[in-house]
Amino acid sequence: MGSNYISSISGATLVSGTIGLLIGLIVASLVSIPLYGLDGWLGWGVPSIVSACLGIFGLWVGSNRNQDVSAIIPALANPNSGGGGRGSRNGNILVDTSAIIDGRIADLSVTGFLEGKLLVPRFVLDELRHIADSSDSMRRSRGRRGLEVLGRLRKDSTIPLEVLDVGVNRGEEVDARLVQLARSMKSPILTTDYNLNRVAELQGVQVLNVNELANALKSIVLPSEDLRVNIVQEGKEPGQGVAYLDDGTMVVVEGGKRYLNAFHDVVVTRVLQTAAGRIIFAQPKDD
Repeated sequence: MGSNYISSISGATLVSGTIGLLIGLIVASLVSIPLYGLDGWLGWGVPSIVSACLGIFGLWVGSNRNQDVSAIIPALANPNSGGGGRGSRNGNILVDTSAIIDGRIADLSVTGFLEGKLLVPRFVLDELRHIADSSDSMRRSRGRRGLEVLGRLRKDSTIPLEVLDVGVNRGEEVDARLVQLARSMKSPILTTDYNLNRVAELQGVQVLNVNELANALKSIVLPSEDLRVNIVQEGKEPGQGVAYLDDGTMVVVEGGKRYLNAFHDVVVTRVLQTAAGRIIFAQPKDD
């Protein structure tokens, strides 16, 4: 029974607990120096009690700071992880505020495509709470949506969710701290933030962008292919109509304004891939 319990303790907890115990015993030794001069049994009894109390206290404090050791030595958080390098994965995925608010992360975790553990730094959670308490109704609703998504992830047993007790220094940006943490832990960042995506990649941090995944999974449409679409609004240019495929891809129909609010057959003329997603250009088939 005891061996099973010890085996269940993470390496980070063992290391941090041992460090705390040693620090507690060192402090106890320094404090006990004048106590050895007491008469009788007090000369050895009181120092022993002080050592035991400070040692246990150091062990308790150290064990509860295991996340700090995990951040410094990622291999202790996941002993099965491989070596260093940009491509190495330790099984942990840091989650950005934008990915939580987006909400698709909850559906993605159920599919089983994500492996390992989702880590939400405390400063990301603080930012999410700040957004949820905003006086702006739009920001407030987005923040509350993010908190609801976190609640769903906590209840979901498919992939574990853990909050890292890591904060930000005064004046430090959340994105910069997240990238720094990801580099030290050799963990990828799950996000939908385009700017964070670019900054992280420039610093050698792997990024799992939910938007890029969604774009990659959209149906492939080729030029000269026929489509039947519902033209729901006018385009930016005169005479244009705009439709949307089932996966949300925008279809710009040249001369499609006259078919507004109706289904019509169109022929794809070209497909444009942008950072925001894929745009399909088409013409009415009878033209």
